Amino acid sequence: MNELLIRGRVLTFVAEPQGIDDTASYRYLEDGAVFVRNGKIVETGSYGDIRKLAGADVEVVDHRPNLILPGFIDTHLHFPQTQAIASYGAQLLEWLNTYIFVEEQKFARAAHAAQVADRFMDELLSNGTTTAVAYCSVHPESVDAYFAAAEARGMRMIGGKVMMDRNAPEALRDTPQQGYDETNRLIEKWHGRGRAHYAISPRFAITSTPEQMEMSQALIAEHPTCYVQTHLSENRDEVAFATSLYPEAKDYTDIYARYDLLNERMLLGHSIHLSDREVSVFAETGAVGVFCPTSNLFLGSGLFDAARFDKFGARWSVATDVGGGTSFSMLETMDEAYKVLHLQGQRLTPFNSFYRMTRGNALALGLEHQIGSLQAGADADIVVLDSGAKSAMEFRMRTATSLAEELFILQTMGDDRCIAEVYVAGKAMKTKDRKRQATAPQSLQIA
Repeated sequence: MNELLIRGRVLTFVAEPQGIDDTASYRYLEDGAVFVRNGKIVETGSYGDIRKLAGADVEVVDHRPNLILPGFIDTHLHFPQTQAIASYGAQLLEWLNTYIFVEEQKFARAAHAAQVADRFMDELLSNGTTTAVAYCSVHPESVDAYFAAAEARGMRMIGGKVMMDRNAPEALRDTPQQGYDETNRLIEKWHGRGRAHYAISPRFAITSTPEQMEMSQALIAEHPTCYVQTHLSENRDEVAFATSLYPEAKDYTDIYARYDLLNERMLLGHSIHLSDREVSVFAETGAVGVFCPTSNLFLGSGLFDAARFDKFGARWSVATDVGGGTSFSMLETMDEAYKVLHLQGQRLTPFNSFYRMTRGNALALGLEHQIGSLQAGADADIVVLDSGAKSAMEFRMRTATSLAEELFILQTMGDDRCIAEVYVAGKAMKTKDRKRQATAPQSLQIA
């Protein structure tokens, strides 16, 4: 048996925090431990109790005084855009045509796709992300590269080939039948293999004809355990263009509803410019709106209205959206999410931020029993956070007196340097010089 005891300050969520004082929503252990066996969490608790359970011979990795949390989850990004991040000066449609569609044509070459997929997975892990939902390019080679790179690292990943048969360069277009056939083959090859999950991925209404939407509808009906992902209402010009292509639809959301694409496994990236009617459809169908703050700001798209989703009882998650998004870091993403909501008079507490990155996003994917927590039986996907990794953070932490304050410092000032270690199915994935340990303030003793 492969057993490991991971010791440190343990934090895991059991419910969505209802306020900054909602201590019942999480479990925090000042001297805690996670007992891992064969890639699964056996138990989490106080170090003394877990050490007795594990036995004297178990290997112990002591991460004190760092924080131990479930690995971060990213619900929307584009692996072929890894080298197109930070492309200057355009809003969505111009940005796609000027930079993204040019970049994605390279992924017809299997060697290029494999090289970028390796780098993509390593960037995720360097930032503490252990599961992500990504779009591949239109080329099946890109999907093979994506899942092969994830499999080599043991990561639980979701992804799929984009289908698009119009309003894109010829080299990036398939046909309705080709998109259907290639997606079917890829589902058969990858979905449920190890920790891989397939996402049926019509890119968005602008690049898919009604015929391709019908093929997407058929794929969803034939493969109900697959995820579905697309884009919705990111940009006002996009909304106008999409609805002009489907004039019979009530609105942009109705385009997808007419083809039965909306269900509890559907992730709709951005979902900014929506009417109340559209948000109510999210609530009725269980579809998930995906908040991509760094991308929405970078491309000048707009501000996601989380409070309206909550008002209607609609589901939402949070994501980086690389390469429109400007960082692989979920910490930096939540920093921008805080600001986007703050601009609208909405409050995002530090506990809510870390809930969203872990259990909240796991719930959005229906994977809360596998990832997103440190509960017994869950996959041992774990991140270790050093809140003093940067000198300015270490200096600020000297005045921190609560867990909420520490989490907000991590969210506001943190980046990949704060990721002390990442475990994927119990295997350490990131090496770091631990000679310089973070110093937690003596007053930071939270029960």
